[in-house]
Amino acid sequence: MISALSIPSPGEEWRAFNLGQWLRDIGLSWFSLDIAINAYALCILLGIAAAVWLTHVRLTRRGAEPWIVLDIALFAVPLGIIGGRIYHVVTHPADYFFPGADLLRVLYIWEGGMAIFGALIGGAVGAYIGCRVTGIRFWSFADALAPGLLIAQAFGRLGNWFNQELFGLPTDLPWGLEIDRPNSAIPIGLPEDVLFHPTFLYEIVWNLAGAALLLLIDARLRVQWGKLLGGYLIWYGVGRSIFETIRLDPSELFLGVRVNVWAAWGAVLLGIIIVLVQRRRHHGAEPGPYVAGRGWTPEAGVDSEDVYTETDLAGNDAVEVAEKSGAPSATSGPAANA
Repeated sequence: MISALSIPSPGEEWRAFNLGQWLRDIGLSWFSLDIAINAYALCILLGIAAAVWLTHVRLTRRGAEPWIVLDIALFAVPLGIIGGRIYHVVTHPADYFFPGADLLRVLYIWEGGMAIFGALIGGAVGAYIGCRVTGIRFWSFADALAPGLLIAQAFGRLGNWFNQELFGLPTDLPWGLEIDRPNSAIPIGLPEDVLFHPTFLYEIVWNLAGAALLLLIDARLRVQWGKLLGGYLIWYGVGRSIFETIRLDPSELFLGVRVNVWAAWGAVLLGIIIVLVQRRRHHGAEPGPYVAGRGWTPEAGVDSEDVYTETDLAGNDAVEVAEKSGAPSATSGPAANA
């Protein structure tokens, strides 16, 4: 039943913003194009921007060239989006492949449908390529990225709220989520005023808490060699395996268990393996964020006291410094006597 604390869902008018119409409304009547900016896509982009910025800060502190993360993101982001979409379509074939279906909808990512596990696989491949190109150690980049991944995923779940998708089972909890009808994910026969578990909110809270925990652990222990990425996989996998079991949307099953639950368990297992293997292989600190032979050295600034030009005159500080150090100046040597 709807209560005072129930969470409303954004209406249809909030799911997309028509930039073209807005420009015409403010007087630019010559602009005839309708450019729809979808809330879901905007949430994804904001999440990517937040992750890139935080990774830049963390990677730079480790000694990498400022904003080199952008060079890696050029490979990781597109492949991550492609991987996330492919995984979603493969695990939800009934939504896209049926008699009379418009197969082009497979590409309509703005309608929703990004699987984080596919995005992780595609993004990891892209990040590896980007690290090879830039000379950054893959594990250094992965550890710098780990907290930002959880923040990006939190933004993505906000996009699910705008789309009124991926909500949970019916609930009588006061913070239940209101969902507009009709909705194909709602079983036939449920009352119109029934509320649902706000799984988007559960994951947002879980992901932000995980990001804060990883940052705290790294600040205290200076985690390296990919072990913070392992911690990310364990944290996210545990939470996702729980939230996935209460989701109402249809999903492919394997041995009676949702495919994404299997993927979450796989993430936990992979995270544990990474932590254990890297602890055994690497006992000391990373030598730096770059692989051998690909280091970066900040360009030294120019000290004006050590620069002497034709404008240096006797009595200037520059001349006195030159005389003390034995360096030539404009008032000494052959050039001064010419």
